[in-house]
Amino acid sequence: MGKEDALKVDSIAQRKVLLNNGLELAYYDSHPHDGGAADDITEVVVLLHGYCGSSAYWEQIVEELEQTVRILAPDARGHGRSSAPDEEVYTMEKYADDVAELLIKLNVHNAVLLGHSLGGYITLAFAEKYSKKLSAFGLIHSTALPDGEAAKDNRDKAVAALEQHGVPAFIDGLIPKLFAPANLEALQGEVERGKEIGYGTSLRGSVATAKGMKAREDRKHVIEQSELPVLLVAGANDKVIPLESAFAAANAQTTKVQLDSAGHMGMVEQPKALIAAIRSFVSAKQ
Repeated sequence: MGKEDALKVDSIAQRKVLLNNGLELAYYDSHPHDGGAADDITEVVVLLHGYCGSSAYWEQIVEELEQTVRILAPDARGHGRSSAPDEEVYTMEKYADDVAELLIKLNVHNAVLLGHSLGGYITLAFAEKYSKKLSAFGLIHSTALPDGEAAKDNRDKAVAALEQHGVPAFIDGLIPKLFAPANLEALQGEVERGKEIGYGTSLRGSVATAKGMKAREDRKHVIEQSELPVLLVAGANDKVIPLESAFAAANAQTTKVQLDSAGHMGMVEQPKALIAAIRSFVSAKQ
């Protein structure tokens, strides 16, 4: 993946697959298997992006990670280059089913699944339903807790704002809130890049996803009862998912990583630290 090319688009997905439900799912694959020579890299790490993001959220970390593992980074339904089904609510379970079918079509039987924010909610829904397909999973700036009443009200406000003012205006207000306040000036380019990526989200997708996040279940038990290694990454200055929410559930094999200089966007606020955390986690569970 060329960095210059990536910066021109709202997604790094270079492939698409048609799922049985009619969804055209775009995804990035660092080591596509097209019937050629077998690749020495067998470990698969699936990266799921956050709300109003895309696979491009991971563009600063995939180049280093893919040296030792196969990276799959899909654009979630309604985001990036994936299509947006005509459904009122995109539940976390539907998102998980999309990922499961992608893995089937790519003949991937076992993977490490890591999700950022919304992607973390999807990861938990996947781990609950498809745990046998996983060797480990993790949440990056996410939580197993459901929305509280205030958060549910905010989802309704987001839907109203999207329907009234459209995606670009919503993104312009959202993205700066995802960064630690102290990073806004120094990372102005990354903030603008986050906006560019967000503008690629469909109106239908952004509204249906907000409703799906509002309706999601408490999944603390998925982590607490799992026998798999779990990675929890949190930003010390995250105004969206505070530390206590990010670390609200754990099991005997949980690794907790705090990014001291990050808000909600560790992959661009502290990419080297996140790369190190993911590499250490993946190598330790092998």
